[in-house]
Amino acid sequence: MKPNIGRVDRTIRIVLGLLIGAAGVFFESWWGLLGLVILGTALIRFCPLYTLLGTSTVEKSE
Repeated sequence: MKPNIGRVDRTIRIVLGLLIGAAGVFFESWWGLLGLVILGTALIRFCPLYTLLGTSTVEKSE
């Protein structure tokens, strides 16, 4: 899997993943699972949806 998530995108995903995950735990809802998925894609720097859409946020220098 070639990384297709850039530095800024990764940072945003980590923050959102943690916030959504915490909200899911706090409200005892399925949002926590969504937060884990977002956090997981940030940690491995690969998004399957980006592959399907043929896009990448990785800069050439990364």
